[in-house]
Parts: sequence; structure tokens; C-alpha cells
Amino acid sequence: MGQRSSTRSGGEGMATRRDFLQVGYSGLLGMGLPGLLAGRSATAATAGATPGRAKSVIVILLSGGLGQHDSFDLKPEAPDGIRGEFKPIDTAAPGLQFCEHLPGLAARAKRLAIVRSMSHPEGNHLCAVHRILTGHASTPRGASDLDRVASRDDFPCYAAVLDNLRRRSDGIPNGVALPTRLVEGPLTWPGQDAGFLGPRHDPWQLKLDPNQAESKDDSLALPDGLDPARLHRRRHLLGQTFVVPPTGDAFADQQDAALALLCNGQVGRAMSVEREDPRLVDRYGRHSFGKSLLLARRLVEAGVPIVQASMGIVQTWDTHTDNFPRLKNDLLPPLDRAVSALLDDLEVRGLLDETLVVMLGEFGRTPRIHPLKPGDVPGRDHWPAVFPAMFAGAGVVGGQVIGKSDRLGAYPISRSFSPPDLAATIYSALGVDTRTELRDRLGRPLTLCAGEPIASLYSTAPV
Repeated sequence: MGQRSSTRSGGEGMATRRDFLQVGYSGLLGMGLPGLLAGRSATAATAGATPGRAKSVIVILLSGGLGQHDSFDLKPEAPDGIRGEFKPIDTAAPGLQFCEHLPGLAARAKRLAIVRSMSHPEGNHLCAVHRILTGHASTPRGASDLDRVASRDDFPCYAAVLDNLRRRSDGIPNGVALPTRLVEGPLTWPGQDAGFLGPRHDPWQLKLDPNQAESKDDSLALPDGLDPARLHRRRHLLGQTFVVPPTGDAFADQQDAALALLCNGQVGRAMSVEREDPRLVDRYGRHSFGKSLLLARRLVEAGVPIVQASMGIVQTWDTHTDNFPRLKNDLLPPLDRAVSALLDDLEVRGLLDETLVVMLGEFGRTPRIHPLKPGDVPGRDHWPAVFPAMFAGAGVVGGQVIGKSDRLGAYPISRSFSPPDLAATIYSALGVDTRTELRDRLGRPLTLCAGEPIASLYSTAPV
């Protein structure tokens, strides 16, 4: 069984350029970066937090929206034109059925809790993603998608909030997003970054080509001939040449965080997927989904508390047309393989018990199947009224379904759960008090989360 690194504990505030310059060259080399950073005492503690079981959270985002009828909430008795082409199959959990194209997850159903009554009112991709990744509604400034793009007035994502409350001292980021930023043309999806908390709290964004499973992000690779000690010397020389910026200088703080990240070998090693046993890589799948989730596991093992892994680029799962062929041939099989391998890998390494895995889209798909326009292969459109979410690990009781949709898979007929409830579940799992108060750019107080944790995930009591 693998052991989790001792770097799991969060630290104090990151060192600024002033810290580096006030310690001489010999001090830098003798003390080392971790000691220098640990010596800084400024902290942003989590007020009133209750202990959480999870040390990490992996959010698997199915950008575009996962159809409930074609995944975890099939309706085989629904009328033609609603139930779809896929058949339900039994799972390892008695009475629980999944789509026939998710056999790996079906075999692991005793580890999974499926919420079938997620719901919110937003049918626009950008605004819905903001809700899922922050637990808050966005504040669009007009009627077009261009008025809904990412802004520094957005509510911060989970990793940014954690970074604001628990700044680290070990050069490991509080959040990583992969494989690529959610951007389409001029549209940058809101909810991916720190919003009003500012860029210093943005998650580290990996840049991998979703179309090439073997692509690498070399941003943590130092050039040949440049090691951490030499990098420190260069930084010290820079400080002797230029005026030291004041403490809290945003650009200097970002530079310091980047230096700490570069000099921490654990995160860099986590990026080296080529070190893995090829047989394990094969189990995840040699495709973008598999590469992304293998990296997610390696980052969690290195001590990163929040990893957001998007399965494809924006709207990959937006199956308005060609719904069933795309799901059957291109989307569900690699997803099933990669997520199954992730769950097995986490468990073998002793990490599943302290890693919360969450998988969902920003909404579901319409019950009615129809062509987007005459001549198109039929598909399903946006449907936020009800959609599924999968949970595993960190104390989640598997083998159960929480919530219920109606016979057409159109609306909840039991208690529904909202993005604020999802956010409360994630924060509570990490031991963050949902009543924590944040301040926006105008200094106005905002409560971190208005939802309630989904308590049924941790028991078998009926909702």
C-alpha cells in the first residue's frame, strides 16, 4: 500500500520577494526553500472549520452535460422517443442499474453513490458551469454569451477558496485544473479561477492537448543547466539590482509562488506519467480521459488537495446531435475505463478513503430525443431540471442511489440537490466551514456557501 506524502498538511502564507531578498545568498542555500517558506507566519486560517475526512477532492467535469437517461438514470419503461437506445445493466449493488456502456463502473457500484436529483435553473453552459464549480449563480452583465464570460467579479472556485483560507508553505498548489482551460473562441467559461479573490489564488492550469494523449506540460521543467540552487542565486542577484517591492505586491507574490512550485520536485515528478508502469497506463486508457485521470491521481498523491479534471474540451458532452453514436463510440467507453481505473488505483494506494471523487456535468439532457434541425441525427438538448452526479471515497457509502426523478426523467420527485449543496459537500469534506465570510472586490461580505452537505452520501438513511 502506498503511503501519502508528508506534504499533505497545509502551511502558512507563501513567501514574498522581500523574504528572499532579506535572507542572504548563503542563507538561501543553507536554509532551503521549504524552510524559508515555513518561516513565514502570516496565515489565513479557516474560521470555524469542522474536521473533514477528505484530504483531496477530484472533480471530474463532463463539460456539455451528461444525459441522465443515457448514464445513471435510465428509463426503460418510458415511451419511445424518451427512453433512448441504451439498455440498463445490473451492477454489483443489488437493485442498482447503469447504462450498458458503463460496465466498469457497474462492476464497482458498491463504491459509488449516485445522486439522481441534482437540479438548478440555468440552461446556459457558461452560467451552469459557474454554478457547478463555485456553488453560486454568476452575475451576467447582458443577454449574450459574451456578457457571461469569466470576470474578476465572479465567485471563486473551490481551489481558490481553499488557497485563500489555507495558503501553503511547501510549493504545492492548492488546486490544479487539467487538461486545458475551458475556452471556446472569445468565450472563457466563468468559475474556473479565483474570481474576486484575485489571480494570486488561481488554480494552476495545466496545458495539455486533449487530442493527444501523450502531450506534456513542461512548465515545471527547468532548462538544462539550471537547478534550484542556481535559480535561487539568480533571484538573489535580481534583488540586489532592483528595488524590493512592498509586501503583498501581487506580481511579486505570483513570482514567488511560481519559484516555489518550480523548486518543489514532488509536483514536477507527478507530471512525469512516463514513470508509471505501462500496464497501469493501459488500464486508464491511452487517451485524453485516461491521461487526465492518471495525472489527477498522481497530483493527489503529491499532495494537491483539489484537482479539476475536465473530460474533453468545452461542450464535449453537448450531444444535441448524434447523441447515441457519440456516447457509444467516443465518450462513455473511455470515461468508464478511466474512472474505473482511477477508483481502483486510489484504493490500491490507500488514497480512496481520504479522496472524494465527484463526477457530473453542468446539467442533464432533455427527456425528448429529436433532431436539432431537419436532417440531423437526433440528440438531446440542455436540461438543468434534473441530472445525475456520482460520488465515491472519503467516507461515501457506496452501492446506493440518492434522490429520484419522475418516470420520464424530467423532474425530481424526491428532495433535489443544488450546486450550493454540492459546494457544501466538497467544503465540508475538506473541513472548511461553509459559513466562512469572504469579501468581494468592493469589500462586501459574502457567505461562502448557502447549501447543505448531502448527508445521505455518508449513510443509508432515506432522503
